[in-house]
Amino acid sequence: MKCSFCQSENPPDSKSCGHCGAPLASSGETLDNPTQTYRPALHDDAIGVVIAGKYKLLEELGSGGMGVVYLAEQTEPVRRRVALKIIKLGMDTKQVVARFESERQALAVMDHPNIARVFDAGATDTGRPYFVMELVRGVPLTEYCDRHRLTTPERLELFVPVCHAVQHAHQKGVIHRDLKPSNILVTVQDDRPVPKIIDFGIAKAIEHRLTMRTLFTEQGQLIGTPEYMSPEQAEMSGLDVDTRGDIYSLGVILYELLVGELPFDTERLRSGGFGEVQRIIREVEPPRASTRLSTLKDTQAEIAKKRKTDPGSLLRQLRGDLDWITMKAMAKDRIRRYASASELAAEVERHLRHEPVLAGPPSTLYRISKYVKRHKVGVTAAVVVLMAIIAGITGTTVGLLKARRAEQRAVKEARNTKQVSDFLVAAFQVSDPSESKGNTITAREILDKGAENIEKDLADQPLNQARLMNTIGEVFMNLGLYDKADSILNKALKIRREKLGGRSLEVAESIHDVGDLYRRQGKYAESATFYNDALAISEEKLGKNHRQVANILHSLGILYDTEGKYDQAESLFRRSLAIREKTLGPDQPDVASSLNSLAIVLWNEGKYTEAEPLFKRALAAKEEALGPDHPDVANTLTNLAILYKSQRKYKEAEPLLLRALAISEKVFGPDHPEVGSSLNNMATFYEEQGRSQEAESCYERVLAIWEKTLGPDHSDVGIVLHNMANLFRNQGKWKEAEPLYERSLKIWEKSLGPKHPYVAISLRERAALYRETGRLAEAESLYKRAAAIQEEALGPDHLDLAMTLEEYAALLRKVKREKEAETVAARAKAIRDKNPQPKE
Repeated sequence: MKCSFCQSENPPDSKSCGHCGAPLASSGETLDNPTQTYRPALHDDAIGVVIAGKYKLLEELGSGGMGVVYLAEQTEPVRRRVALKIIKLGMDTKQVVARFESERQALAVMDHPNIARVFDAGATDTGRPYFVMELVRGVPLTEYCDRHRLTTPERLELFVPVCHAVQHAHQKGVIHRDLKPSNILVTVQDDRPVPKIIDFGIAKAIEHRLTMRTLFTEQGQLIGTPEYMSPEQAEMSGLDVDTRGDIYSLGVILYELLVGELPFDTERLRSGGFGEVQRIIREVEPPRASTRLSTLKDTQAEIAKKRKTDPGSLLRQLRGDLDWITMKAMAKDRIRRYASASELAAEVERHLRHEPVLAGPPSTLYRISKYVKRHKVGVTAAVVVLMAIIAGITGTTVGLLKARRAEQRAVKEARNTKQVSDFLVAAFQVSDPSESKGNTITAREILDKGAENIEKDLADQPLNQARLMNTIGEVFMNLGLYDKADSILNKALKIRREKLGGRSLEVAESIHDVGDLYRRQGKYAESATFYNDALAISEEKLGKNHRQVANILHSLGILYDTEGKYDQAESLFRRSLAIREKTLGPDQPDVASSLNSLAIVLWNEGKYTEAEPLFKRALAAKEEALGPDHPDVANTLTNLAILYKSQRKYKEAEPLLLRALAISEKVFGPDHPEVGSSLNNMATFYEEQGRSQEAESCYERVLAIWEKTLGPDHSDVGIVLHNMANLFRNQGKWKEAEPLYERSLKIWEKSLGPKHPYVAISLRERAALYRETGRLAEAESLYKRAAAIQEEALGPDHLDLAMTLEEYAALLRKVKREKEAETVAARAKAIRDKNPQPKE
């Protein structure tokens, strides 16, 4: 049945038009003058109509699925041009009204420079909802970028504030659910492009209901735009659509900004009907951005031209980081996407700064390539090294063959250092050892061969040789290959001293790196000497408030904290923190690292209430800057968990420890020392709750990892032996416990010195074993020695000393020496009174 008013077709039994709402003539009757019978408000003749007495409609700006947007003149309380959106004729059903009210409320809670502001909302005299918003005179994001021929970095810089705006919406409890370029308009303010997100018309509340009406989706009705729609939104299976649906859409928008095309061809996506649309979105993996570009033979040149480059250069820009970032954002499984829009923004910013991104496998060679990108001086020498490396192992993998071809092309084209550095980045990515264990082994073989060839082939370029030695030495150190790192880092230091003298910044860099290595090897006296030498040179050359000085102060603080020199460590951490906050700002990763280290030393000093907010601030800053799967995030998670464990807040601690372990295993692999640290923390946590079998299993794995990677006499090996001894002692397995105590004590006395707090702890726990087994005289001797060490190393008011005194008092009572026991217990109580514990 055709509507007499708008000429739309309707089902035969309809009473009113589904488009405009006009009444329809029943069978056998006519409507002589339908415009008199039904005249809807605000149709084609809406121009000139005044809404709410103060908004005069001037022209139609556009229309969407349910609303029409008008340019309007506001007359009071201020005179200005605004955009006024109102429900379409015939669309004011309960469902649409509910969605529209949701949009009004969603926008009302927003306050962000990249989200169009809402000024007013209400309903017309006929009950049709409307809202009044900031007038954005702009063009869609992709259109603006193409029109102005923005380069890839310029497009990324424009994309970042869009992510921050979406993050703001998510924090306000609103999901957009229809992010696409036409809903992101770019306007120019103060000669700068500013993106503005509009149209929250199908926004969904995350944590609260936006209106009292019911917001729902009918079966078979897709809410959103298929090309930008996440798999879970297309599924319509009852699975909640959360903020990660918007992350998927942002990934598609980023893909389109980079390639000039969508991941799925629109014609193909929409040609197969509703079910095929769902299947493609849910199941078909889109090609990588670089792959998609490579297939666009007819339009490649035009796409590249709009980005002020050529097709070959654009392909190189997309391969690696940008492929990884877009594919992670568009992952079918939302668990694998970025956890937040701000995390995606941080990832893009890392790429723009030529820092390693988290989306790609965090391989050693990839990180080296990023280092080269940031340090372009001398990369020509690095090309020579890479040529030698690849020449020595030709044929080992397909990836290496590709690297050699890329190298040969790049050498011909390398007219300047930028070309050379770009080639190195591409070559290292081709050799990336992320795909399999076999490739990981090959990567280490490449590093070994590279170290050999640097020494052999760059003898006539000593400073470039030293620079590359230092870089590869750092890589070996971060892999836990300390012997290899020791050799190459010291060779680099020797060359720099011979060629530059003893007071250059390059020499200070090498001295600092060797100091780091010695600290990790447990050579604490040597480490302190190197750190102090590096500090003196850096302060002389750069002044006392430079970032490099802060870095050395931080390293020296970590060393002192490890040695139990907590007062000195705290002072260094506070000084480093002050420099970093002043030079970097409050939320940078290095600032977070200083906060974390300061919190650790405060925890070691028993200052729990001071430590907790610092850990939380450090964790928030690291997650924001580095993403949720970075090793530094794992470290801070662990530290906060240990703080909670010491306060018996087990429910808060366990998920943090499990997450930290998962990050370490993902990033480092199963046999890295950092994984051992995470497992050790899990084991002590299990032990404290009486979960002995789980604890023992973790300890055994830790011992195997640390003995293999650190050596049998490392102080960390002493830690796990001591912890295993405690576990066996608490189970009554005294014969198994005693030799572990003995071995751990010998390791600590040798590596840390006889007056280290760890030695005191070992003596106290072994004394407890002797007390429990009736060897009381031996136990008393050990308690006295432990207390003396703690008082000297930690001070007379430390909680660890109180614990030792309490156990000693219990021994004295056992041998009926009540007066002595009372004196010792009173001293322990006085220490406790000076260190009140936070409530659980």
